[in-house]
Amino acid sequence: MGGKSIPARQRIEPLAAVSAASRLQKAVERAAAAMMKLQHPEGYWWAELESNVTITAEYIMLHRFLGLDDSKVPRLAADILSRQLPNGGWSVWYGDGGELSATVEAYMALKMAGLSPHDERLVRARQFILANGGPLKTRVFTRIFLALFGQVSWDGIPLLPVEFVLLPPWSGLSIYEFSSWTRATVVPLMIIMAHRPVCPLPPEQGVAELFASPDEPFQKHRVSWKPHGPHLENVFVLVDRLLKLYYRLPVPWLRNLALKRAEKWIVERQEESGDWAGIQPAMLNSILALHCLGYPLEHQVMRRGLQALEFFELHHGDRTWLQSCISPVWDTALAVRALAAAGVSPAHPTMSQATSWLLSMQIFKPGDWSIKCPDLAPGGWAFEFVNNWYPDVDDSSMVLVALKEGLADPEVHQAQIQRGIDWCLGMQSKNGGFGSFDKDNTKEWLNAIPFGDLKALVDPPTEDITGRILEMMGAFGHGPEHPVAARALEFIRRTQQADGSWWGRWGVSCIYGTWSVLAGLQAIGEDLRQPYVRRAVSWLKEHQNPDGGWGECCSCYLDKEMEGCGPSTASQTGWGLLGLMAAGEAASPEVKAGVDYLLKTQTLQGRWEEPYYTGTGFPGHFMIRYHLYRDCFPLQALGQYLQTLANQENG
Repeated sequence: MGGKSIPARQRIEPLAAVSAASRLQKAVERAAAAMMKLQHPEGYWWAELESNVTITAEYIMLHRFLGLDDSKVPRLAADILSRQLPNGGWSVWYGDGGELSATVEAYMALKMAGLSPHDERLVRARQFILANGGPLKTRVFTRIFLALFGQVSWDGIPLLPVEFVLLPPWSGLSIYEFSSWTRATVVPLMIIMAHRPVCPLPPEQGVAELFASPDEPFQKHRVSWKPHGPHLENVFVLVDRLLKLYYRLPVPWLRNLALKRAEKWIVERQEESGDWAGIQPAMLNSILALHCLGYPLEHQVMRRGLQALEFFELHHGDRTWLQSCISPVWDTALAVRALAAAGVSPAHPTMSQATSWLLSMQIFKPGDWSIKCPDLAPGGWAFEFVNNWYPDVDDSSMVLVALKEGLADPEVHQAQIQRGIDWCLGMQSKNGGFGSFDKDNTKEWLNAIPFGDLKALVDPPTEDITGRILEMMGAFGHGPEHPVAARALEFIRRTQQADGSWWGRWGVSCIYGTWSVLAGLQAIGEDLRQPYVRRAVSWLKEHQNPDGGWGECCSCYLDKEMEGCGPSTASQTGWGLLGLMAAGEAASPEVKAGVDYLLKTQTLQGRWEEPYYTGTGFPGHFMIRYHLYRDCFPLQALGQYLQTLANQENG
């Protein structure tokens, strides 16, 4: 684990005792060995992506709506019940105390699975629901499922007319102004909304007991004017009412043309594996939409789609549950980088297998991103095993750095790697930053439409991904004078928060964003003595917990006062350490304390425990627990610290 000498300001004083250095070395070796054991024979890593029970509840509802074999429903219901909180609710992240929409969906799925409303578990769930405002206070997607089963009126669902798909990209109002995840979910939902299907439930399986009176879900379920709400949102309430008038008196030939266009769009975007966009909402809603159009279950498109959902299943004991997505490319890139930091040679079979697999996953087909970048050659990577339509900048840049660090001879693959670099750089938005899946997906006013209650309908550039691009550029020899880097640095300076931190879109949150940016600044060759960089360093130091770790709870997305605050976690401590070390603070007492925290909390198996959710789907609304984060980021941080010690000893 040799390397270049480190700057004087980053020199670390000798450890107090040889045993301390030995303890660090052994901890890194144990963690690296544990990581290697998790590798699949094909060369990749793939750990669970845990979210919340709505994914499994909606799977039960899909089975019911399509009339599928219900033999797996008891196992799905068992998993939902196993995750119920003592207060009767269900969480969207660990420690949130329960969330209304998740609880309503779980309740309805359990009723369909045969539980009696008098069951003590449903009694507690019902009390939670009523105490938190009832079913009509749930998110739009939850109310859509209630409407699908006749429990509320379709009139109360914000309308997205299927005719919307006919608007061309040059109009500036097409489906391509939505984020990729919204687009892939909303196009099938437009078909569903045009048909307004209802699968009747027998009274004992409905949820009438959640409403104060029988007419409440039908007479009071409306998109309402907000007297003190944002002006733009109220404008869209009026638009919604006008659209619903059109729904009742459509232009038949226009409606039919739009339905055909939407059907063609969905079928074209199904992967050979059956996936749509690699995410459960797009997959489930595409199946429902095609069912509305008369596709039989035996049709190959339907059959492949249902098989793809089955691939997302996980099983344990008497329980089965569904993941919202799977992350093998991301997991593998992170594992390679962690092992490289730990000093594992690129020639090691573990590394050669992993990098070969990553190279095989590069995508050379144009996807939806090419609508705004028609002249950009493909070459990115996706998150999942199969998602050719939606590679993303975050995965692609992380994979490229992993290849740089983990390939025995990167020059052999230089042409392929350059394709990936060129694709990433070509996705820069006009404001200098980088979004996830699209370029210039910045019409944030779309979040004001009644349908956008999760405020995640667009995919604007973010600080964390822009920092990742800078890190990738630096890894391949580019400096701050590069035109893409110069514009990205302007974006980074402009988006820094007043307290010195950077917000994190895809990880919780400011610890993640600040680490991502600092790593990028160091790699690109930015002067780390600049005041704005030192403010970020101070923020990280000020938000270290007394136990030496770092933590930030998911509620920080809903309450800015909670940014940087929360119980220490292994993954967030890894981010804090990596951020400080990138800024030249390896010799600081804060880094020493963070390293000590990871050493104290490592298990005998070389891993770390982490019940908290530190990944982000939709900020504050859909949170993720990546089961590999607790292993890869502590290993990367400890390995990098150990390399710094080794470099110091080598002079």
